[in-house]
Formats: sequence, structure tokens, C-alpha cells
Amino acid sequence: MSRILLFAILSLGCLQSFAQDLNYAKKTISTLTSKKYWGRGYTNNGMGKAADFIENEFKKFGLSPLSGNSYKQFFSFPVNTFPSNMSLKLNGKTLIPGKDFIVHQASKGTTASDSLIQKDSTTYLSKSGQIAISLQPKLTWSVSQQALDYTIVEVNKNSVSLPLSHIELNMTNELVPNFTAANVGAIIKGTTKPDSILVFTAHYDHLGGMGSKTFFPGANDNASGVAMLLDLAKYYAVHPPKYSVAFICFAAEEAGLLGSKYFTENPLIPLKNIRFLWNLDLVGTGETGATVVNATIHAQEFALLNKINNEKQLLAKINARGKAANSDHYFFTEKGVPAFFLYTQGGIAAYHDVDDKAETLPLTAYENLFKLFVDFSTAITN
Repeated sequence: MSRILLFAILSLGCLQSFAQDLNYAKKTISTLTSKKYWGRGYTNNGMGKAADFIENEFKKFGLSPLSGNSYKQFFSFPVNTFPSNMSLKLNGKTLIPGKDFIVHQASKGTTASDSLIQKDSTTYLSKSGQIAISLQPKLTWSVSQQALDYTIVEVNKNSVSLPLSHIELNMTNELVPNFTAANVGAIIKGTTKPDSILVFTAHYDHLGGMGSKTFFPGANDNASGVAMLLDLAKYYAVHPPKYSVAFICFAAEEAGLLGSKYFTENPLIPLKNIRFLWNLDLVGTGETGATVVNATIHAQEFALLNKINNEKQLLAKINARGKAANSDHYFFTEKGVPAFFLYTQGGIAAYHDVDDKAETLPLTAYENLFKLFVDFSTAITN
């Protein structure tokens, strides 16, 4: 048996031992979606606790900081938060935050008891004109960097009986002008070409909490991507490749890709040295395959990805998509860094809601995705 063949067999065995065990991913996702981390957002120090968790994992695996002695890159921005009161009654019926209603992320806090006037089939206004009720088929929350001077409440249309005539609302907001967050990054030096870098990124923030009793777990978005990134870091720490491999977890993606924008404007590694970047976001499903953003921009790399996938039969299908500003790869693309953003498809439909939970996330394609990332990275460095 040749030394090359022997090395290939041994390498394959090592990869399988890492890739076939879902326990680490499940444990990581369960941890990050727990009440302790409060949706990895802007109240109860949820995002800060998540950053500490990621930093400790990097240290445990023996990775080095991207630059200097700190794994964290701090930055600040304004954000509208909802730290405490969050109650709503419509026509005397008490509604459940997150399930029956959400407050628009830019809303102003208010306490009111008022009559409602119907404006159209889905909209009601309070008599004072300061509160709007919008009936929705699905509740989807987000993050705002500003606060309006009025209040918008989105209500699940299946949770109320129409017409609406009266509202009782008690909701508190706090606009934080300089909320401080941190990107968390680490690196494994390459064995022969340390100045060439492969990069894996994932945002670790989510939506946080809406009031003192409701938080958004964010299992698929994006505890799944963080789990995959950390699992890859664990693997490469034991199997360092020729190129250096960097791992960056971004904050404030949900607030407008703020962490990745800040990083590209204040890079801790030379952007020109990045051979390729993978952004991992929404990778917890995969029954029907995955989609790759920037596939049409980097046709050669996408062809290589499909070649590996077809030979190994890892994913049902990989769909090509063009350039899109829909996750943390975008500002790297704008700086000329070759990058793909991959997200899986099929399975649960939970997104930006309270149902994006660890216990219902199938992780259908997780093992094969892991293999695909490693095989692609090996191929592209050769």
C-alpha cells in the first residue's frame, strides 16, 4: 500500500470520527438556545454571555486569537430594546407575547386603555392615534436601531375574534444609544502556507427578548451555524491544514450585518490573504438540499463544490444563487473576498419566531455538510 493511499485512508477515518457524531452540535445548540442566553440579544446580557461561551470553546480547542491577545473585537451601535413590561388585551382577552402578538421592533413604549377604530381589513388604530394594530398570518420579529414616536402591535389573526373594539397595552421600550457587542475570532496557523487563509464565519446573535418573560431561541438562526463553525474549529485544531483557518463569529447580524461590516472596515486579518470564505447561517435542516449565495459570481468554485457533492452524494441538491446582501458574507464580497453563503432548505419553517427551538431542529444534513466543507477546503487549497 502506498504512503499516499495509507494517508488518505487514515485521514478519512479521522474525518468520519469527527463528522459522524452529532452530540457536540446538539449540545452547543441546546446551550445557546437556553434561557440563560436569552435569545443572544440585547437584554439580560444574552449576547455577551454567548460571546463568552464561544471564546471559551476556542480556548478549549487551543486556537489563537486573530490578533493580539484578545479573541473579541468590540464595537457599539444604537438599538431599541424591550426589557420589562409586555402585556396586551384585545376585547378583554389576554394575549401571549410571541405566540399571539409581537411589538414592532421600532415601537415606542406605552401604557394605554383605548377604543379601536378599524381602518381596513387588517389594520386598527387607537382613538388617540398613537397605537396601530396589524393583523398578520405569521409573527416574525426583528431588531431596530431606532425608536418611533408611536407603537405598532402585530397580532396573529387567528388569536382574536373580530371586530376589535378595545385595547389595553402596557409595554416598555428602552433605546440604548451605545450598545456594546463583540465579534469573536480565532485562528489555526497553516502548516506550510500560513499567510493564505480559509475563513468560516457565522453570526451568533439572534433577536433576544421581548419583555421579561419571552425570548426568541434562534436554533436554526443561527445557533446551527455557530455549532458547525465550532465543530470545524475542533476538527482543524487536531488536523491543521496547509493554509491557516480562521473562525469568526459575528455579533449584530440581525441589526443590519453590523458586526461583519465593522470587521471588514477594521480587519484583524489581511482581507487580501483570504483564499475563500464560507458563511454559515441557517444550516440546521437540509431535507431538500441547500442554496449557495454568490454561486454565479464564483462559478469555478461552485462547479468544484457540485463535483464533490455529486461524487460523495452528500446533499440532495445545491441550488445556485447570485449576489445578495442577506448575511455576513456580503461586506466581504464587497471588498473582493471570494465567499459563499450556504443555507439549508426543507424541514421546519420556524424563522424569527419563538418556535425556532433546539428540540425541533432536525439537523438533517449536518453530518454531510461537515464533510462537504472539509472536502471543499482540502480541494481548494490544492
